[in-house]
Amino acid sequence: RGGALTGTAASFLLMHAPVFLAIGLIGTNRWLRIASLVLLAGLLLFAGDLLARDFWGSRLFPMSAPIGGTLLIAGWLAIAISAVARPRP
Repeated sequence: RGGALTGTAASFLLMHAPVFLAIGLIGTNRWLRIASLVLLAGLLLFAGDLLARDFWGSRLFPMSAPIGGTLLIAGWLAIAISAVARPRP
């Protein structure tokens, strides 16, 4: 069971796995910790909604995929900010 939406959800989860590994290895920055939490929430909502639609035929809740996608973008922005933010003394 599972269709095209399951494949898309799996791709998103697999593409972001190395990001979490990298953040875990170098995540001493506050922005990286924030990014990991925001990315995780975004993935849960976005991929979760796609999987729910494929397996149950209904959404998690209205707007869960767009909210998850927005959180993914915000997480990537937090990673970008961590690259240019000055560390606190």
